[in-house]
Amino acid sequence: MFETDTEAGRRFDQLLFLIILVSLAVVMADSVEYLAVRFGTLFGALEWAFTVLFTVEYVLRLLCVRHPWRYASSFYGVVDLLAFLPSYAALLLPNLAFLIGIRVLRLLRIFRVFKLRLFAEEYVLLGRALRASARKVMVFLSVVLLIVLVMGTIMYVVEGPANGFTSIPTGVYWAISTIATVGFGDITPHTPLGRFIASIMMLLGWGILAVPTGIFTMEMTLAESARRQGKVRTCPACLTPGLDHDANYCKHCGAALGEGAQRGAR
Repeated sequence: MFETDTEAGRRFDQLLFLIILVSLAVVMADSVEYLAVRFGTLFGALEWAFTVLFTVEYVLRLLCVRHPWRYASSFYGVVDLLAFLPSYAALLLPNLAFLIGIRVLRLLRIFRVFKLRLFAEEYVLLGRALRASARKVMVFLSVVLLIVLVMGTIMYVVEGPANGFTSIPTGVYWAISTIATVGFGDITPHTPLGRFIASIMMLLGWGILAVPTGIFTMEMTLAESARRQGKVRTCPACLTPGLDHDANYCKHCGAALGEGAQRGAR
């Protein structure tokens, strides 16, 4: 149940993946009015079947793990709990029926399946690239935020309330939708200067989309290069990839990493 490399463990993860997808399909179909009227009883029965199944699985995980509270308070533990808790909450407290929509969070449980060994190496590379690029992207986004605030204020002064820019926050809202190349059209500039500023903002939007993509792509390339050069390795006991080259023990299973550990370049 905890990402084992056995045939039974892989089959359990595959079955769990299918159950999650079917349960999400039921939740979405139940939100369609004519389907809910026609198949409401069936949807209700399936939903409670999934709820009981996820409850049993959660309890079994608590019983199997060495540190139940650590699992329960982890990201996956909270996601597992939210997979069935809204159904019980809506049953006991009808006024909280809107919580049933939280069942869509079951989709996050698919990330547990993505930790299968088939995707493990790519998962590690993606995580390394995200961590490495996070600081650069945050600095860039702070500059974008400054531009949005300044341009929103300028548009408030240039256009004014008569053209829909009734406040600085409204101008900032317009600047965000324009620089993101969304352009809802609910607020548009009417003056020549305002239209010129809008044109500049639209052109900036393309660059703003490209810069974070370039940063992340560069970090992905560096992570892949490091893996190929053997700076990361794989645990020979549990096959967990992405271990640091100078690590003495596996961070997943605790096995000692000797000279026989497989290099990431293999």
